[in-house]
Amino acid sequence: MARDKSVAVSSLAKTKVENEGAVSVTLKQSPAHACLIVIRPINTHMKRKINVFQTLKKRKGLVKPLMRIVAADSGAATLNDQFEPLQVVAACAVLVESPYTKASTCLSEPIFRKVEDGHELVVHELELCMSLLKSVKADVVHLDMSFGGLSLEELSAVTLSQLHVSRRARGNVLRILPKLRKISLDIKRAYNMDVLAIGKESVPVRIAELTCAAYALLYASEMAVNEKRNVKLGLPARCTTKTSQEGIIIESLLPAEQDLRGHAKDENKVLEKVQISEMPNPCARGFRLLDITP
Repeated sequence: MARDKSVAVSSLAKTKVENEGAVSVTLKQSPAHACLIVIRPINTHMKRKINVFQTLKKRKGLVKPLMRIVAADSGAATLNDQFEPLQVVAACAVLVESPYTKASTCLSEPIFRKVEDGHELVVHELELCMSLLKSVKADVVHLDMSFGGLSLEELSAVTLSQLHVSRRARGNVLRILPKLRKISLDIKRAYNMDVLAIGKESVPVRIAELTCAAYALLYASEMAVNEKRNVKLGLPARCTTKTSQEGIIIESLLPAEQDLRGHAKDENKVLEKVQISEMPNPCARGFRLLDITP
């Protein structure tokens, strides 16, 4: 038997091991509590066993396609001269598929709702998900509510009391919970899928946030042109804008999200009618804003 090649991985050192041919990888815990990776060459007998197992899994229907996720968000806000948010500009629902870096399909609309009504927008976001599901196939819905990935069917006044949320947040959720549960049950009956309150832990929710910001830039630009005035638009946390031939791209600036982006097509060529300057929001660290001039 070939001798095992072991690599100790720690925060102080990284070692790259390259092997030709197929290998099997086993994770073990070393006595020093470091992560140990044991890499063994796969012999012909092992390959035959793996091929047989994969064939049996396919015959039994155990191999499923990669998960398709519908998610929604609303965001990007107009700002006043003191850089305070005034109105939430856009809401959108997206379908995200492998490799989970951008939206495959998007349903977006301008809303221009008061920031104070933000908690009520979750209902509208779920309604957009329901509308999107009429034209796409998905496996699950991710909602922008951070309750540990609980299904909305499991969310109740009792479960909320057991979660570490503020009294104000609990009250806001309880006011909209009946509507959310009704839409969730409609989705369950029609499409046999769960709606999960997973919030910012979800990559598709982040992609929905970035996509929403891209469309919000188009809607805010139309406002600036129609009203012939400057508009300040606050972007979501830690993202930046780039232009493309078709429209606008919003890219994440977070270290582990450098390939996540949202995109919006400028079908009306509104970006050609405005000048856009991007800068940090001086009153909100980690956020950037766009100054849109017609």
